[in-house]
Amino acid sequence: MTGSAVSDAHGSSGARLIDGKGFALRLTQDIKTEVHAFYERHRITPGLAVVLVGNDPASEVYVRNKALQTHRAGMRSFMHMLPATTSQEELLNLIARLNVDPQIHGILVQLPLPGDLDPVAVTNAITPEKDVDGLGVVNAGRLALGLPGIVPCTPLGCLLLLRHYVGELRGKDAVVIGASNLVGRPMAELLLQEGCTVTVAHIDTRDTAAHARLADIVVVATGVRELVRKDWIKPGATVIDVGISRVQLPNGKTRLVGDVKFDEVAPHAGLITPVPGGVGPMTIACLLRNTLDAARMIVEGKTR
Repeated sequence: MTGSAVSDAHGSSGARLIDGKGFALRLTQDIKTEVHAFYERHRITPGLAVVLVGNDPASEVYVRNKALQTHRAGMRSFMHMLPATTSQEELLNLIARLNVDPQIHGILVQLPLPGDLDPVAVTNAITPEKDVDGLGVVNAGRLALGLPGIVPCTPLGCLLLLRHYVGELRGKDAVVIGASNLVGRPMAELLLQEGCTVTVAHIDTRDTAAHARLADIVVVATGVRELVRKDWIKPGATVIDVGISRVQLPNGKTRLVGDVKFDEVAPHAGLITPVPGGVGPMTIACLLRNTLDAARMIVEGKTR
């Protein structure tokens, strides 16, 4: 799924929208076909284990959606719902069992973790071959060195959208706003590997807007709702909004917004992801892709 095709969908402003939901649906269909072919070769169905600690309602909905999408792609889903009182030792013992379970090819521990649980220790307890979130030090190191490995799902989804909608990325100026290990840092690494000139803006950057105004591509992943305004974006730039926040409306209802002030930025940008329907669906689709790739590595010794 490559090329430079552009969505014909337009927002009320006339902006060209990047259809992450539609792209993710097509990607999931491709994965389902590949899962079937993998089963025909090996009589093995890729399996994904998802671990949720605590009872955060938003995380529960997200995890159940992951399970549903896993089944739709023809893979097996193994859910482990643990109480918030789960100790570090209990969680690490579960991961150790999943590491050696031949039915499991991918392991994902839903973040954030409650209480005093150490997310770094937990993430790095997952064997690198099953680290489908790509957050362990081995996969992070391989990404930094440009070596084959498992790439974090959200940055991978953003890259696939950019390749498809923008086309050739080499030589583009890119600004990544946000330097988290989950999105910002791996996103910058991926863009570097595509030949972009990359600036990473973070909490200590003196004038983030000034950097963003020079960019052909702006990826925003800060968790600060509607941070990026029209005057941050140069005309015709591509804007990828990773953020998602729920805001209360005067009528008592709620709606989802991103880290970009969409109604302001959309008329100004060349391409933009909506919230919802942009990056979110791609994250789950790329989790499925990573699980299939992990199964290939484990069973066939192949890397993408």
